[in-house]
Amino acid sequence: MGRTYTSLTFHAIFSTKYRRKIILPSFRNRLYEYIGGIIRNKNGILLEINGVEDHVHLMAGFPPTIAVSDMLRFIKSNSSRWVNELSENQTTSDFAWQPGFGAFTVSYSQQTTVGNYIRNQEQHHLKRTFQDEFLAILRAHNIQFDPKYVFEAEHYG
Repeated sequence: MGRTYTSLTFHAIFSTKYRRKIILPSFRNRLYEYIGGIIRNKNGILLEINGVEDHVHLMAGFPPTIAVSDMLRFIKSNSSRWVNELSENQTTSDFAWQPGFGAFTVSYSQQTTVGNYIRNQEQHHLKRTFQDEFLAILRAHNIQFDPKYVFEAEHYG
């Protein structure tokens, strides 16, 4: 076989630092468009993106030439810089993403289901917190974890 063929689709989830509710409606859609541009510039394809005030879900195809962790680091660093330079960013502190992320492979046969899940984030989070959602997704993928290390806590004083 002389060519390489891949289908590398991921459902990625990442939250704002300390899960602060700072993804404001004034710039949310533009943020999603900007993230799509970041992915396209790395030869990927954004298939779906949505979230609420404290986190983002995306489903994207990534090229085989870049590691998932490198792609997500690039997305998070560039998008946080963009938000901090944005005049509509009226948050009380610098915009930042929490370290880490969740990334899960999506088979072609499940892309519609995952896409629907991502599109319905606003309704979904009327009933469930991000923390509960993320832990349930880890369990659904049989990922072992200690809950006390999953989310970064904010410290005062």
